[in-house]
Order: sequence, then structure tokens, then C-alpha cells
Amino acid sequence: MKTKLKELRARHGINQTELAKRAKISRQTVSLIEREEFMPSLLIAMKIARVFDEPIEEIFRFEEEELE
Repeated sequence: MKTKLKELRARHGINQTELAKRAKISRQTVSLIEREEFMPSLLIAMKIARVFDEPIEEIFRFEEEELE
């Protein structure tokens, strides 16, 4: 899964700690997601999407082979 999380944070001028606080998740979770070492649950993805007021699909992308 690919993510635009780091780009969105930069565009909105917030750091990992602030995103974590707003989404009510840990900063470590944000870091792992950005490094693509952790696939967030639907609930976590929805919390992050709400912070940025973006559709989940704009933040998280699955590669075709992951969907098969």
C-alpha cells in the first residue's frame, strides 16, 4: 500500500505528533504508516482522512497486485 500521508502533512503544515493528536492515534503509528511498514485499519484510515478532509482513496493507494 502506498500513502501520501507525509505529503499531506507537509501541505497542511503539521508534524507527526500533531496529526497523531488530531486523529487520536500514536505518533509511532503515523511514522510506521508513512514508512509503509504498517497497513492501517479502516478505522485509523478514516480518522486520518477526516483530519485532512480527504477521501481515504486519496491518501492510501493499493497496488494492483495487492488487490488480487
